[in-house]
Amino acid sequence: MKQVTLGHTPDADDAFMFYGIASGKISSPFFEIKHVVEDIEKLNKRAINHDLDITAISAHAYAFIKDYVILNSGGSFGINYGPIVISKKNIGISQLNKHRIGIPGKMTSANLLLNLAIGKFNGIEFIFSEIPKHILSGLVDAGLIIHEAQISFGGEFQKILDLGRWWHDLTNGMPVPLGINVISKRSLTIEEIIEFDELFRNSIKYGLEHMDDALEYSMQFGRGNSKSLIEKFVKMYVNDLTIDMGQEGKNSIITLLQKAKGSNILSYDELLFVDSNGQKIQRYR
Repeated sequence: MKQVTLGHTPDADDAFMFYGIASGKISSPFFEIKHVVEDIEKLNKRAINHDLDITAISAHAYAFIKDYVILNSGGSFGINYGPIVISKKNIGISQLNKHRIGIPGKMTSANLLLNLAIGKFNGIEFIFSEIPKHILSGLVDAGLIIHEAQISFGGEFQKILDLGRWWHDLTNGMPVPLGINVISKRSLTIEEIIEFDELFRNSIKYGLEHMDDALEYSMQFGRGNSKSLIEKFVKMYVNDLTIDMGQEGKNSIITLLQKAKGSNILSYDELLFVDSNGQKIQRYR
């Protein structure tokens, strides 16, 4: 049995996906898994250092890492919804890049989407859950909101920009690529990569088939939100593309990074995916 380190976030949707594995209901004779739970931007940075065998990262962060393959399973995609920008002030979208904006991390997909949408801006990094309070204090003029805060922000804020709808309109309906799971080809063979992809897919399916139990498990990562709100959030980001992103999900990731490369925001050599048939690694430039 191979020992592997598995990084995921302290968020309800990630917890939901891994419920089957974490509860022992879904297991594999091939892997002994050590769970590492950290904020997404910390996981992005750890992937750059190649600290973990398998980890959740932002789709944006893939441009900065080497020797990881994108799994078919476990992706977070918005379907005509995604990160939003909120403020106390009535700021026009055309003026947004002239204001201080709280962001949940420079390598987050939300930050890349906002950069594509409004151009360069003054982004100030905070833990994502603290952004609303920094808007209220006046430390920043607006905030880029991710996770359950997208549907729980208070009436004292105005929605300035919905990046999910912006992306949907820009790409003629592509899903919004936000989070992905990657696996190291330095420490696992292609056979082991395919085996883990199937294990993770089965864990997600188990959660969806045992919704109440998986939600109860996820509530420990709900940051005090109600079960109904967490259920709404989980159902937004654990969908058919999470089970298997297929070519639709892959195309959205490729499009996001190609647009960023074309705008001279970032550069990368190639994108590596597990083949949809689970037999080889696909390469895209």
